[in-house]
Amino acid sequence: MNTSASRFASFELIRIIVPGSYSILLMFALYHAFNMSVWPFVSLEFGLPLFILGSIVAGLSFYSKETPKKRKAFQTNQPSMYILDRSRKLLPADPLTEDEARRLYFYILNHNIPITMHDKVFFFGMIYHIMINIRRTSFWFGVIGIIGVIIQIAVLQQTNITAVSTVLIIWLVYALNVRYNKADRKMQENYQDQIFWLEMNKEIVDILIHKRKK
Repeated sequence: MNTSASRFASFELIRIIVPGSYSILLMFALYHAFNMSVWPFVSLEFGLPLFILGSIVAGLSFYSKETPKKRKAFQTNQPSMYILDRSRKLLPADPLTEDEARRLYFYILNHNIPITMHDKVFFFGMIYHIMINIRRTSFWFGVIGIIGVIIQIAVLQQTNITAVSTVLIIWLVYALNVRYNKADRKMQENYQDQIFWLEMNKEIVDILIHKRKK
């Protein structure tokens, strides 16, 4: 059995399930906070399967959009850029393209970089994606919660402590995620470790660059 492949699959599965479950959990929390008794959420028989299915669908939606990859912390100092710059020094007339450098980087990651570092790369990549999705989910559900409180006050001339507390907790999760943000820093440290390995193994990189251009 390919243990590396199985670990990769586990990391990817967690990337799907955790953000998806969190988003559905917040949805359930707001339903309860604003005293909404909407079928099938009132029944465990229907609610639990819906929670599981909703988590998977929401998680796959996050996974397909890949919005965390658009952030500066993800795009800056990527190891593939080191390979690209190296190819420009070795083959100034015909260097690798960005796409070729990216493919060669993943080839090196999967075939040359030690398994401990390989797993570390995917582990921190998983953590990064989860934390960014949790942050964004908290923000938008927090906004929805504030709107719900305003509507509740406008219609009923009052609100309830459960609704206010739930919204405050959601914003607290968002604030803590922003204030103690380690995801971006860890992602950059992860990149630097990989770049250091590439620098210490220039011979392997150079051989593969030449082989890629043959």
